[in-house]
Amino acid sequence: MHLRFPVWLAVATVLATLSRGAEHNLWPFWVGREAPAGPIEAWQAAGPLFFSKPGAEPGARVSGFRPFYLQQHQGEAHRAALFYPFFTWERQPGFTSFSFFQLLNQREQLESDGSTTRGFDVWPFYFSKQTGEPDESYRALFPIGGTIRHRLGSDRLTWALFPLYIKSVKSGRTITQTPWPFVRRIEGDGHKGLEVWPLYGARGREGDYRRRFWLWPLFYDVQTNLSAPQPDEKFGALPFYTRETGPGYRSETYLWPFFGYTHRTDPSAYDEKRFLWPLLVQGRGENRHVNRWAPFYTRSNTKGYDKTWLLWPLWRTANWEADGVAQEQEQLLFFLWWSLEQRSLTNPDAAPASKRHLWPLLSTWDNGAGRRQMQLLSPLEVFFPRNDTVRQLYTPLFALWRYDARGLDEKHWSLLWHAVTWHRTAESREFHLGPLFSYRRGEERTRVALGRGLLGLRRTTPGGGWRPFVFDFSRPVDTKQVARATVSP
Repeated sequence: MHLRFPVWLAVATVLATLSRGAEHNLWPFWVGREAPAGPIEAWQAAGPLFFSKPGAEPGARVSGFRPFYLQQHQGEAHRAALFYPFFTWERQPGFTSFSFFQLLNQREQLESDGSTTRGFDVWPFYFSKQTGEPDESYRALFPIGGTIRHRLGSDRLTWALFPLYIKSVKSGRTITQTPWPFVRRIEGDGHKGLEVWPLYGARGREGDYRRRFWLWPLFYDVQTNLSAPQPDEKFGALPFYTRETGPGYRSETYLWPFFGYTHRTDPSAYDEKRFLWPLLVQGRGENRHVNRWAPFYTRSNTKGYDKTWLLWPLWRTANWEADGVAQEQEQLLFFLWWSLEQRSLTNPDAAPASKRHLWPLLSTWDNGAGRRQMQLLSPLEVFFPRNDTVRQLYTPLFALWRYDARGLDEKHWSLLWHAVTWHRTAESREFHLGPLFSYRRGEERTRVALGRGLLGLRRTTPGGGWRPFVFDFSRPVDTKQVARATVSP
């Protein structure tokens, strides 16, 4: 049973396009590969700039002009990016969208009832949504006036000549600020309050909570869960003293935030002492352990998440388990060295999966099931581990050297964006020095050529003699013999 870990999903789109057909190398003008059935499946031109190849999903295709333009097709779905992350758009049945740097956004969606919802925003000045229903449609111009619904953390948000007037409604509670943020009135659904920030404020709901402040943020008193036998409370007189209490819990800080302690008995026991926080912290409990002597040494274990710092922020390690997988992470100065290794807890004999970055020189991937990749240089992968658009548009531009492998017998090396390539499978060998020199050996045929066939030698039977040829540009080796070669333009 092979491992299939989340770390491998980050490079699935790359591995899914490993070729299994013969290579046609006209570097730097064009490098293509054949599908097992024969036609060109993927190609790359002008070094790494222009490209087209299969996508990760069945029937998907990715093409573009690096680093400026990318488009992805899968059936009727189409996504594209121009000067990413500035211009992006998407089109699929029942939905279209366009965005400029998430500041100008246009979208149109066909709802299940047959109606159409249209939206257009120019952040942070203009917001609109048209659904055909007056209660859900809006147009708003900031800071002049308007109302928006179900956005910015509110059910309804209204303003007029902001900051002179703004009102938000959420879960029945209405907060009116005139002007923002100095005078606030809270009402609705049992909520009542008046705040004159930063001098004094009070708000609350009977049986639920009560909050007060004086000269914010220096003095505050917050009580929640008032209907309980022992409410939760937070009190502060900064910077002299703060206190938090609740059922089975008490935490006090003196000369905030430097000295304090925490004592908890419910839901689990935990005791912590703080000296010159955040430098010296000692904590012991059932599900948590903290031993911090920052910046020299820190180790904490919270519900199985074990983390250690040495000479913060120089070196960090972390170990944890999730979804049947044991994970181990290492970091040097956050990103100079970054390593994640994953092992199966249900199948301990399975090989581990891993992803590693030595910034900006090298990135390696191994899914633990025989698929491995290495790339030199790799300055972006450590910063954008889940961004497929960056991986398609920018990562290949730095691929001075690349190594791909499927199992022990199927390997591919590439130098200078396929100027020099070497393929090896159990049945064949293939080497290209651009269009100048090529060597191909299959189960029954071997060919050495200059200029892709201007002149060369071939041998058609194992152990047979060599025969010279000139002007032979036909496909020299049967597709089946090189169908497992790996090229990734």
